[in-house]
Order: sequence, then structure tokens, then C-alpha cells
Amino acid sequence: MPLSVGATAPDFTVKDTNGNTVKLADYAGKTVVLYFYPKDDTPGCTKEACSFRDNYEQYLAKGITVFGVSMDDEASHQAFTAKFNLPFPLLADVDGQLTKAYDVLGDFNGTPYSQRVTYIIGPDGKISQAYTTINTETHATDIFSAIA
Repeated sequence: MPLSVGATAPDFTVKDTNGNTVKLADYAGKTVVLYFYPKDDTPGCTKEACSFRDNYEQYLAKGITVFGVSMDDEASHQAFTAKFNLPFPLLADVDGQLTKAYDVLGDFNGTPYSQRVTYIIGPDGKISQAYTTINTETHATDIFSAIA
């Protein structure tokens, strides 16, 4: 069950695509889109990532930060980013702590993964929206029209 709207977003410190440390606390006062997805370079996850890629300039223009999160490692994220020219960081939640903190841990035949859930974290650090039903092809457009 995903976290509730109005809840304080759990803080995190994790590495991104390029090994940089990303802390949610560093984005206080800004709107953050934190989208969780199951696996790099799979059909639905690719459509979703490309949806954000194709709309990324609109997010930047509004000062909105976008992070994709999966339990894949940095090397997988680097290959996925290069293959699809993704302009935003992917967070490497290899130990699943971020996925667990946001209550989106799934299991497929004994293999843990991040369920497809997107959180909008407002400038106040609280979850302003949570999306659990996602059209991967239009997700970034759907969210942008709701928050911008």
C-alpha cells in the first residue's frame, strides 16, 4: 500500500546513474517527482522513462525535479540512460531501502522489485499526490498537467 497523500516523504540518500549522492533533503522547497519502476530496459519501463524524457524540458521550466527509481545498479542505469538518452537521474536503490521506505516493494517469484508508483513531493516535503494506476506512454504528460 503506497504512502498516503499528506504524509511526510521519507528522506533518503542514494547514488544516482553516475555515482553521485542524491539526498531528498537537498531538494527542500522544490517539487520532486519520484517515480518507481520495476526494471531498466523493459517495455513498460522504457515507455515510462521515454515519456519523462520527451516532456523533461517542461518539468525543468517549472523547476520540477524528476527522479526515476528502481532496484537496478548504477551500471544498468548507465546503459539504460545511454540507450534511450534519458536527461534525468535514475536512482540506484540496490538494497531496496528507498523502495521499502516508500512502501512499493514487490516480489516476483522471489525476486524483489520496485512497483510502478509515482509520488509528487511538494516543496513542504509532504506527498502531494500518489499515482498507482499509470499509463506508461502518457504518464509524464498526465502528471505534468496535474501539478504544473
